Amino acid sequence: MKIGFDNHRYLTMQSEHIRERISQFGDKLYLEFGGKLFDDYHASRVLPGFAPDSKLQMLMQLSDHAEIIISINAADIENNKVRHDLGIPYDQDVLRLIQVYREKGLYVSSVVITRYTGQASINMFQYKLENMDIRVYHHYSIEGYPNNVSHIISDEGYGKNDYVETTRPLVIVTAPGPGSGKMATCLSQLYHENKRGLKAGYAKFETFPVWNLPLKHPVNLAYEAATADLNDVNMIDPFHLEAYGITTVNYNRDVEIYPVLAAMFEGIYGSCPYASPTDMGVNMAGNCIIDDEVCQEASHQEIIRRYYQSMNRLIKGEATKEEVYKIELLMKRAKITTDARLVVPVANALAAETGAPAIALELQDGSIVTGKTGDLLGASSAALLNAVKVLGGIDDAIHLISPDFIEPIQTLKTHYLGSKNPLLHTDEVLIALSMCAATDSNAKLALEQLPKLAGCQLHATVVLSPVDMKTFKKLGIEFTTEAVYKNKPL
Repeated sequence: MKIGFDNHRYLTMQSEHIRERISQFGDKLYLEFGGKLFDDYHASRVLPGFAPDSKLQMLMQLSDHAEIIISINAADIENNKVRHDLGIPYDQDVLRLIQVYREKGLYVSSVVITRYTGQASINMFQYKLENMDIRVYHHYSIEGYPNNVSHIISDEGYGKNDYVETTRPLVIVTAPGPGSGKMATCLSQLYHENKRGLKAGYAKFETFPVWNLPLKHPVNLAYEAATADLNDVNMIDPFHLEAYGITTVNYNRDVEIYPVLAAMFEGIYGSCPYASPTDMGVNMAGNCIIDDEVCQEASHQEIIRRYYQSMNRLIKGEATKEEVYKIELLMKRAKITTDARLVVPVANALAAETGAPAIALELQDGSIVTGKTGDLLGASSAALLNAVKVLGGIDDAIHLISPDFIEPIQTLKTHYLGSKNPLLHTDEVLIALSMCAATDSNAKLALEQLPKLAGCQLHATVVLSPVDMKTFKKLGIEFTTEAVYKNKPL
């Protein structure tokens, strides 16, 4: 994989910049962490070389000075809101985040439940947290938020919220997803700290959009594609342009809320330390791109992947047509079509030729292998076996798994376990391959090629089964599918 981003430089620059921002305010800095803290796979895809846990590694350099607050919206707990990338509810993700941070030696001091109204389900969640020695605080809905600044910055506004006890100079405020109240948590704390005579500051760490890349740069367009369901839009920061005469990029929600934030700062401190939303940020990612062409191409591929994801979510009733239209428009702005994802036309051509589901898989060297539906194997399994043959230099005519070995497994599936589909899924094929590897050197060699599939690109002409999707994810294969079911479900 070609590298376009210097991760080592990023870790060094980012931690130094945050230290500088802490010293700017003196007593304490509340740093709102947008995006994913330790599994930022979007960033690693559009900035090749960016490690998914880069932000976590950077924080670990500051671990002696930092503590973490996690915000979660009470309504998201009640409504069982789910993270699409992980398939788990927000409240479970909070528990997962706490566990990961603790394992890395980071101090999670508390959880703030925002928009709390005394719900019974929330109290049960609080009980779980407190059993984990996590302090829980409540923040409430404020009438007139965010525009009635005088009411918000009063004892009837932020003053009604619990004051979160913190002990370290850097307080990271993160959340399982958007709409959790991170910014409101930070500002509420600034109000309470000021009442106690402490000078605390606020800054925002959001990787995207990259403020010092052009508005229509593919990296920034890919961010819009990733947030199409939130209706976020990248835009020129008018406040930064007016203050400094320099063009920078921010997104609509920060630009829209900035006048309110400035008024809140003035209400708390008498003046605002920032002349623009861009000033509030501490992101150094744009300074660490070392090959712009590589990042542009990676971002084009990400936009196409997001298009297929939205199409699939649309047929499941999880997305709107407007979301799909927005990504189609972004593809036009980037001057790309789905055929720019090389596996797409290959898979579709094979499906048209065979009249059955087909798969194309691009290996790291750019070569493409295919898989078609047969009597014993589905297209996913066929593509997987063909790929490891190519990677291992194994003759295509060699059977890695004997048909005589596959047929008893099919009998088990259909006659004894009641499955209607006799074709082997990818997980079943890998188990069969590993069993053959005990006595067959070719099967053993093929099995050893699996780590080389990480980062490979795959396209399927029908929606994959949950089993195959899970297997490809575990192998690190980045896949897309046409929004077509092999058998239309209810």
